[in-house]
Amino acid sequence: MKKEDIPQDDGALNKLTKEVVYAVDQSGKYTTELSTGWEVKANALDLAWKDIGNRIEKARQQVLNREASPLLYFMELRLMDIGIVSAYTGFWKWTIRRHMKPGVFEKLPENKLQRYAEAFNVSLEELKSMNVHED
Repeated sequence: MKKEDIPQDDGALNKLTKEVVYAVDQSGKYTTELSTGWEVKANALDLAWKDIGNRIEKARQQVLNREASPLLYFMELRLMDIGIVSAYTGFWKWTIRRHMKPGVFEKLPENKLQRYAEAFNVSLEELKSMNVHED
């Protein structure tokens, strides 16, 4: 892409930062330039965030239908997988999968729930109720 062809569309982060892109200058050499964004990229990001929102809502419904514990909801909300939750909590992956069952989750002692709450950066009450108060 030539230096003058670098997109300067409104991007998702254009008010916060600019993106470094490579372009060919007038002498044919590669150089770095700043771009405020690219509409195609912004649309792709918007679509990805919409998909994440759908996954969060699906997880919420599964918890409300007692098909899963609140752990599933918070994993989707915080964009975490079982491996990441395991690293934050110190629980084995198979243990987390077991805790994702509503009946097992409800019987967990408070110290284990606290480890999950800390990993998801919520209070114990928020963990149990899925009512999250984001700043």
